[in-house]
Amino acid sequence: MTIPGQHDLPLGRLERWMRDHIDGFRGPLAAEQFEGGQSNPTYKLLAGSGCYVLRRKPAGQLLPSAHAVDREYRVMRALSGTAVPVPEVHALCEDDSVIGTAFYVMEFLDGRIFWDPRLPGCSTAERRAMFQSMNTVIAALHSPSSAGPATTWRAKSRAGAASTRPRRPRNSRQWTG
Repeated sequence: MTIPGQHDLPLGRLERWMRDHIDGFRGPLAAEQFEGGQSNPTYKLLAGSGCYVLRRKPAGQLLPSAHAVDREYRVMRALSGTAVPVPEVHALCEDDSVIGTAFYVMEFLDGRIFWDPRLPGCSTAERRAMFQSMNTVIAALHSPSSAGPATTWRAKSRAGAASTRPRRPRNSRQWTG
């Protein structure tokens, strides 16, 4: 669910950037912020060429690796074409001068969002199908064959990453000083 007309995006700069970086993009551009508990602000972008989703880092002082929208972008791009369903990611922008923080743009997929994992209002058969689908995707995500023989999605998603060191020691140092 979005909040029509409520956003803090500089639409003129964003529209120019999208025109230069997203194939087939046409304005004019409008935006609505999704409501709900995302730690990274998320927006539905409405344009002459269709609907998109923008995910950005929140404004303000952040820990260096917090809210890594660049990592989200790389992982989804790496999973594209595998057995793991992901939206098409269009472009990543790490230039803070465009909207104030790093962001990426992906395709908008219309669907339902379930905030309560008990899935109230769904029948037993619907819940069973959803959980079976979730299990299938989790299995594909962890299967070495899901990304093809030449490379894995994990290696692709790390290409260009700020750090390829193991996360646990790095995170311990980050949080403990």
